[in-house]
Amino acid sequence: MLSAKSLFQEILDNDDAFRLFCSIAAGGEAQGGWENGRIASLVPASLRGLGPKIARHGADEDKHGRIFNALLKQRGLTPAEVPLETDYTLLLERRGIGLAHERLGRDVPLTERDIIVYLAHSRVTEQRASEQMRLLLRLFGDHPALGRAVRMISRDEDNHLAYCHEELLRLAAAGHGRTIHTVLRECALAEIRVYRDVSLAVMSHMGAVLRWPRAKAALPAAGIHATYAYERAGGWRRMVSLRQPVRRDALGVPPVPDAEYA
Repeated sequence: MLSAKSLFQEILDNDDAFRLFCSIAAGGEAQGGWENGRIASLVPASLRGLGPKIARHGADEDKHGRIFNALLKQRGLTPAEVPLETDYTLLLERRGIGLAHERLGRDVPLTERDIIVYLAHSRVTEQRASEQMRLLLRLFGDHPALGRAVRMISRDEDNHLAYCHEELLRLAAAGHGRTIHTVLRECALAEIRVYRDVSLAVMSHMGAVLRWPRAKAALPAAGIHATYAYERAGGWRRMVSLRQPVRRDALGVPPVPDAEYA
């Protein structure tokens, strides 16, 4: 039986699979760092107080990219080229989710609606990231080589999700509730499709690297399709609900410096 634990263990034990996994993760985190950095520099005057929090979010994402690259370096591996069909961030942008890179490349201040779009996109994608990292934390939180990195990234993703909840609720109270609801729904319904497609592509590449027989490769694919069916039927709603987080002002203070990944 191919469990999540055994699947990730196979990836961890194989240099080529681990190289691809970390490269995909590092690329996505670095992209998120760039996006947040640009958004922080273009925040409208009416929401200037959000600038430092968005910059902190970007700094965390940059750090995560360095962590995955450091894990490669520890094993004497170099980053691999990331297949386009596994690029979660790129495929979301192509579906019109979040702020387009063309828009972020212009030195023109964003609007309040742009910031709502950014926060709604982040609320959905950070839900996914938080869930994925909690799974890895459960499986490998005590692993001698991965444990520290997994614990650090999981904590950060939970902070990012808490920040999105808090800021969207604040904007909803300021009269933007209907817009937030609409954008969150659009983001969630697009994200579950992109996540399905990217997951299938990643597992296809992993199966090729690990030389899985067809019957074994069909198991994770079946699980991915089952997850999508659940999310399409209503599971997506967990990505659009808003509640005050236990961690308040989660990005309101500077991160604790980490010499290894700073």
